[in-house]
Amino acid sequence: MKSLLFLVLISFCWADHHAANFTLEHDRIIHIHENGPRLLVEADQTKIFSQRGGNVTLPCKFYRDHGSSDSGSHKIRVKWTKLTSDYLKEVDVYVEMGYHKKSYGNYQGRVFLKKSTENDASLVITNIMLEDYGKYKCEVIEGLEDDTTVVSLDLEGIVFPYFPRLGRYNLNFHEAQQACLDQDAVIASFDQLYDAWRAGLDWCNAGWLSDGSVQYPITHPREPCGGKNTVPGIRNYGFSNKDQSRYDVFCFTSHFNGRFYYLIHPTKLTYDEAVHACLKDGAQIAKVGQMFAAWKLLGYDRCDAGWLADGSVRYPISRPRKRCSPTEAAVRFVGFPDKKHKLYGVYCFRSYQ
Repeated sequence: MKSLLFLVLISFCWADHHAANFTLEHDRIIHIHENGPRLLVEADQTKIFSQRGGNVTLPCKFYRDHGSSDSGSHKIRVKWTKLTSDYLKEVDVYVEMGYHKKSYGNYQGRVFLKKSTENDASLVITNIMLEDYGKYKCEVIEGLEDDTTVVSLDLEGIVFPYFPRLGRYNLNFHEAQQACLDQDAVIASFDQLYDAWRAGLDWCNAGWLSDGSVQYPITHPREPCGGKNTVPGIRNYGFSNKDQSRYDVFCFTSHFNGRFYYLIHPTKLTYDEAVHACLKDGAQIAKVGQMFAAWKLLGYDRCDAGWLADGSVRYPISRPRKRCSPTEAAVRFVGFPDKKHKLYGVYCFRSYQ
């Protein structure tokens, strides 16, 4: 009877101590034994950094109590899932048990277990995509025993605010997702926006994030942006109606496999002429995300305003100077001019794939 009471108390203590993390563990089955658990799953690193196009290994190892009477009598089943932003559901990534192996969705053909040792359940992901960013759960099951660990995959890249030709606050959540995809990016997560804010991003217009919330980062408090007497931080509008509410969006992009460049052309171009000029050069008119990636990750610097695929005109400045961007390194935004104006050059992108 004392043993049973002890186990109940331990269970309540575990629930209380981990209440803040309960959403991460919502489907985890805990088996308590008098002699302790016979299966333990661990990751020697909880956050892994990579970039788009690279390969990465998410660490996961399991340890069994070989002294138990039934150890080794069950096959080991390894399951990797990706946790969604609200943690209410998980996306299947990879499952393996013996000779049976299965990958899911856009992970097919890109994932496998490393298996450097007999207890290695680490997941290798090849040709990293922007969508791969996030938290992954490694679950190992042996008979009635199971345990899990969570590993985060972070990508080197840049967050940028975006709104379409229609103007500010014109995107519902689904349109915001598509707008980012159209610019060679994905809708940013809160963690990505937070990192960008810590790096100095200051933007006074609210935008959608991947979890359905609407927020914006302020490093220099001022009246139109929450008040000049407020502290720097990320202003939060909370969760809005994904179909009816309309805001801007924060997008995230990373390294690309190609060449971004300003096309040297004898004359200024209309938008249609710009599109044709890039095609004639064996490329395509560049996207906004490609300009931001070239500027941030490659230090691209050009003081010539040029058309981009969405009909906007911008130019990237890495070295601030007079008449270009005198006070800060930035991607300068000229606007969405009349596409018939023959006033600008063009930025092109040639893929290496």
